[in-house]
Amino acid sequence: MSWNFALILFVLMVVTGVVWVIDRFWLQKVRAERVANALVLARAGWAGLPAVEVQTREEEIRQEAGKVSWWVEYAVSFFPVILFVFLLRSFLVEPFRIPSGSMLPTMQSGDLILVNKFTYGIRLPVIDTKIIPVGSPQRGDVMVFRYPVDPSVDYIKRVVGLPGDEIEYKDQRLYINGKEVPRKRDGEYFEPDRVAYTAQFTEQLGSVEHQILLDERRSQMLSPMWKFPYQENCQYLGNGIRCTVPAGTYFMMGDNRDNSLDSRYWGFVPDANIVGRAFFIWMNFSNLGRIGRFN
Repeated sequence: MSWNFALILFVLMVVTGVVWVIDRFWLQKVRAERVANALVLARAGWAGLPAVEVQTREEEIRQEAGKVSWWVEYAVSFFPVILFVFLLRSFLVEPFRIPSGSMLPTMQSGDLILVNKFTYGIRLPVIDTKIIPVGSPQRGDVMVFRYPVDPSVDYIKRVVGLPGDEIEYKDQRLYINGKEVPRKRDGEYFEPDRVAYTAQFTEQLGSVEHQILLDERRSQMLSPMWKFPYQENCQYLGNGIRCTVPAGTYFMMGDNRDNSLDSRYWGFVPDANIVGRAFFIWMNFSNLGRIGRFN
């Protein structure tokens, strides 16, 4: 969806930009010459008219002879705005809307978030080719990426596994390179979508402390939803999954662990699919108290 919008925005920017250049370096001169010629012809018949009358007629001629075509006027007016929006969302920040509860309790359905587009490297718009490496995803980052199953769809999950990591999720316990990720019970959370209470925990993933939800009644029998790349790097166990993350890819999981369609089911996220790091909730029309940063 965002890729299609980026392409549409790019096309609009090119079209309006071409019109702006043509107007700036050719059409303005044509209009100026047309006004000058019209004034020369008109002034020949104004002998003896009061100065005020002459000034009024000159202004009328300038407006009529210098009239801009509606399509040129619109293109020239909108080009700076389109250019600004295109550069802003391509290289700095891009807004997204959270469509589901897979990242509860960190993010709720309806949260409008901002995504940093340059944290993980500067990419060319539309084709998304990285041209300037700046940084790379870290464990605990909340990341937006193009869904590997359907790259036209944007997903948001938390980075759990980095290239080369061994990730094991067994009996609702997360292990990274053989070490269990520390967590502690933190009460219960009411999920409005499911109209049910779910066990809430505080988890320490790398340097990031955040909250997760675990449905202690949910079966841990996992299976892949498609034949994903590097599936041979994963073992599906009777009570979870074990994967070695290939080079250039990342293992993603939702904070709502038992209600999230993530890398456990569809595989790894290639670096080429990365959109950026989510860092700020700028609006939730149902709950204004949601505005702010999150872990």
